[in-house]
Amino acid sequence: MNSFRQALRLISPRLPFTYGRCRRYSAKTGAVERAITSFRSVSGDEGVSVGSAVREQHGRDESVHRCLPPDVVVFPRSVDEVSALAKICHHHQLPIIPFGTGTGLEGGVGALQGGVCFSLRKMDQVLDLHQEDFDVTVEPGVTRKGLNSYLRDTGLWFPVDPGADASLCGMAATSASGTNAVRYGTMRENVLNLEVVLADGAVLHTAGRGRRPRKTAAGYNLTNLFVGSEGTLGIITKATLRLYGIPESMVSAVCSFPSVQSAVDSTVQILQAGVPIARIEFLDDVMINACNLFNNLSYAVTPTLFLEFHGSSKSMEEQVSITEEITRDNGGSDFAWAEDEETRSRLWKARHDAWYAALALRPGCKAYSTDVCVPISRLPQIIVETKEDLISNNLTGSLPSLIFSFSVQNCFLNC
Repeated sequence: MNSFRQALRLISPRLPFTYGRCRRYSAKTGAVERAITSFRSVSGDEGVSVGSAVREQHGRDESVHRCLPPDVVVFPRSVDEVSALAKICHHHQLPIIPFGTGTGLEGGVGALQGGVCFSLRKMDQVLDLHQEDFDVTVEPGVTRKGLNSYLRDTGLWFPVDPGADASLCGMAATSASGTNAVRYGTMRENVLNLEVVLADGAVLHTAGRGRRPRKTAAGYNLTNLFVGSEGTLGIITKATLRLYGIPESMVSAVCSFPSVQSAVDSTVQILQAGVPIARIEFLDDVMINACNLFNNLSYAVTPTLFLEFHGSSKSMEEQVSITEEITRDNGGSDFAWAEDEETRSRLWKARHDAWYAALALRPGCKAYSTDVCVPISRLPQIIVETKEDLISNNLTGSLPSLIFSFSVQNCFLNC
């Protein structure tokens, strides 16, 4: 721990961000007012807002946590502006809160001690696409869907898919995963370089300016230090990302099970068999019912797996054959297939809408979401025991689960 703190001090001597065990700062009224004048000299009147509606918009995300608005919101248009604004905050010792699209579920954008929110939506350019090298560099206002729309005619795509149309730099900051993590990994495996503005306004390129390395065999892996740092170490202003060729074929399937145990046992056995499945997600009976009602679907209200296979026709035949054998041995139903793009999109949209589907079960309530990471071997045990805990405590809760990250997505509060 001491060496880690020393590393942080080397990166930036002062960290006036709002999370972690940083030094506490108070955004005094006089300092804020003086800073606002300086902000306007950098970004103009249109690039600075102290309006209550704008501040409240940037003081909350999709989570249950109450709104904690910043004292002022700035809208930089370039890395130079971000750097200049950060220097002003550093001079006045004002906390900095980076803001992407506000799709988070854990209250990470709340201004716990006031301060300055850096809304990055105006920095929305795809800067460098290297098709032959399978990588691209984007600004923080570029979203996952926006990038894949830009890549539509190139034969490439970016597969990390947390559900929400989050900003890609925000996904890097939170080390997002999503439904494709089984095959393609999380953001941690797919970020090659980051441009970061540190707390004192200095600009850092974690893998070197303009570099796009495929491995990090020498030197400090600063990129992975910032991936998942949640905005506590700096503001990500560019991300260079790994791209993939669009698979020759994609098919999705739904398989229902008689119990939670049998569904999760199937999941573990499929992974242990080395099946290169693209997506595999578990939804319990409560979540399946919510998805049916919210998306006008008709799946059996039992523990269910959503699966997707990518590859050539020949390779997918083997994947499907092994997976079907494992699910049948665990009492699973025959696969209900979704082969055309429209049907597949509808299936995964239902999974991505799980948060809103669960909210619709209890109108007027608020929901709490959390993730628990466990070894694969413990996945059946923790899901079964958590389901039992929800029932015994009379909580309405649903269990959508990414492999490697067990998620109690919705327990309802404040009804």
